[in-house]
Amino acid sequence: MPADAIELLTSQHKEIRALFQKFQKSAETATPQQKQALVGQICETLTVHTYLENECMYPVTRQMCPGLESDVLESYQEHHVADVLSAELAEMSPDDERYVAKATVLMETILHHIDEEEQEWFPKVREGMDRKQLQEMGAQMAQMQKNAPRSPSDALKKAVSAMPV
Repeated sequence: MPADAIELLTSQHKEIRALFQKFQKSAETATPQQKQALVGQICETLTVHTYLENECMYPVTRQMCPGLESDVLESYQEHHVADVLSAELAEMSPDDERYVAKATVLMETILHHIDEEEQEWFPKVREGMDRKQLQEMGAQMAQMQKNAPRSPSDALKKAVSAMPV
């Protein structure tokens, strides 16, 4: 049986946290090329993750758990901020004096977002959907992951055009 949607997303959260820790540990000693490669990996991982949430998890949650409407709308905006920061980082030189600071803001924003999801609204989603629904959504997201955008700028274009007003 495929992982359910929350298990899939929580697994991705762990991967994201590990990448953040790796960056934080190496930010002072890494070469500019190493920083850029790691930030590129972070941005690609975030791009795939936010795509799955934006295109699958959030619309279904809005439909099945109407009490989480404001949480979902806030999450869309947090993803937008992450997309903007990721796109800016992709265009910056790792030698730029603001590079590490911008990456740090991205990481802080995402860690806050992850904590809110895991502690506050994933438990509510579990209450609002049955196990089968969550497994079906997890299988759908696993399939979507194969063709998910990998570039922050592509994700940003898609997010802006699809964002609820």
